[in-house]
Amino acid sequence: MRSKFYRGLMTLIHDGASIAEAAAATGVSTHTLRYYERAGLMLTPVDRASSSHRRYSDADIGWVQFLTRLRWTGMPIAVMRRYTELVREGEATVAQRRELLVTHRAAVRAQLAEITASLTAIDHKIDLYDKKVSA
Repeated sequence: MRSKFYRGLMTLIHDGASIAEAAAATGVSTHTLRYYERAGLMLTPVDRASSSHRRYSDADIGWVQFLTRLRWTGMPIAVMRRYTELVREGEATVAQRRELLVTHRAAVRAQLAEITASLTAIDHKIDLYDKKVSA
């Protein structure tokens, strides 16, 4: 069964989430949401209420969550913008979008391999200290 908070959040999102609610749902700051809009990273303009406050749709929130994952993996804003432009252009760009993501995936895997090697070195050093402490 879904929590009361989750049900309430989903109702807010279906009605259009405020920027604060969208920030909570996506895990990014309101500043980041505004930046993504200014940087041309949103697929469509974010709707506005009659009061001119932003209202984020489910699709907007899903898109921001995907953008956030791209950022967490180190994708530059310029590449994210290019990807967004390709998505806006439609189905004719699927191969280009795929290639962009394949290239990024290779970079992420290389970074992950470096981090894994570093973690192994840290684990080794901790093991050495554990032996000295327990001796």
